[in-house]
Amino acid sequence: MDLFQTLTEMIDLRSFSNLWYWIALAVMWSTASHWILGVPFDMVHRARKNGGQSAEDLEDLVRINVNRMLYVVQMAGLWILAIACFVLSSLATLGFGLDVEFAQAVFLLLFPMATVGLVNLATARSIRLNEPQGDALYRRLATCRFAIQIIGMISIFVTAMWGMYQNLRLGVFG
Repeated sequence: MDLFQTLTEMIDLRSFSNLWYWIALAVMWSTASHWILGVPFDMVHRARKNGGQSAEDLEDLVRINVNRMLYVVQMAGLWILAIACFVLSSLATLGFGLDVEFAQAVFLLLFPMATVGLVNLATARSIRLNEPQGDALYRRLATCRFAIQIIGMISIFVTAMWGMYQNLRLGVFG
């Protein structure tokens, strides 16, 4: 009986009172703000500081990732959009319409990440169109990162407020 109780506490679907949910949220946003268009942001700092081979490597990696991202969108973008809209609307309906806390928690993770995907896509299209190099490329990547960080701050704030509301409403701490 103790093993079953321990397992059910570890796999608790009441997400907002679960420490693992908040750890996952923090790791997700940390990763999202570090990897811009599939490029680690420390490469941007290194390229800006050192130039030379570091700058060439960054430009090559950005070019490869932009081409890959735009190719995937060109080939399967409509399907990806349809599936994403179905999943997000299903989660929103289950979570907020039918009051399923697990669906609310997953929606509050995935919806902002879908927005991050759109920001990355817009940045990739801008880079393909303008083909910036050097400082212009660094600024474009930094702007994309800043937008992702703003989305992350808003998302964390909304998730924390909703989670506190849910915990107080359901009497988790009482």
